[in-house]
Amino acid sequence: MRIVRFIVGKRPTYGVVEDGVVREIRGDIFGRFSVTAKTHSLKRIRFLAPVEPSKIVAVGLNYRDHAEELKQDVPEEPIIFLKPPTAVLPHRGKILYPKPCGRLDYEAELGIVIKRTARAVSAERALRYVLGYVCCNDVTARDLQRKDGQWTRAKSFNTFAPIGPWIETELDLSDAPIRAYLNGVIRQDSNINNFIFDVPYLIHFISTVMTLYPGDVISTGTPSGVGPMQPGDTIEIEVEGIGRLSNTIVRG
Repeated sequence: MRIVRFIVGKRPTYGVVEDGVVREIRGDIFGRFSVTAKTHSLKRIRFLAPVEPSKIVAVGLNYRDHAEELKQDVPEEPIIFLKPPTAVLPHRGKILYPKPCGRLDYEAELGIVIKRTARAVSAERALRYVLGYVCCNDVTARDLQRKDGQWTRAKSFNTFAPIGPWIETELDLSDAPIRAYLNGVIRQDSNINNFIFDVPYLIHFISTVMTLYPGDVISTGTPSGVGPMQPGDTIEIEVEGIGRLSNTIVRG
């Protein structure tokens, strides 16, 4: 099932995507809901970010091919950091290229959407806490990351966390190709089966550090091939089984 959040008039609402049509839903996506008879064309809706997270927990260096690309050792534990909710951007939104930034990079990632409060969850039970999956772009001011020696500023500007286009509730976690397309050209091409730490373990590890709330997103790391974007570019993040998240770059 694909759950999309969008604007109807001035009202944010949720719907289910079926064959190019969005059917409005009634109820709580984190609890019980029902699909109504009211429909909209998928081509004509204004997308919103599919959730409003209290935090985005991102994972660094979680693909073996990316570790090899950087000539770094495989980490013994997940490397985690936070992106603020103010960085969230929906499908078709505009990524702002900030004035202090000299190099703006894309990073294609799979996102996990948390369904219910998770604290010290075991890996064996972790998937019970998942609502579904999204495409994420961990946009990074690469030069500022190197300058600061840590990641907060470089990854936290407004619009630096595109999420979408919707939540896919079912995904084959053993085989899901992930790609980034810059102006239609493939720049990243890998598979989540190259993860160093898999989805259940990430939920377990992170939930022992901090409580995860419904709507929180875990961005699971990027494969090899990260690179720069310029104003006027279009960046698309694709996870097979979910869809494509598309955004354009504009000067901030």
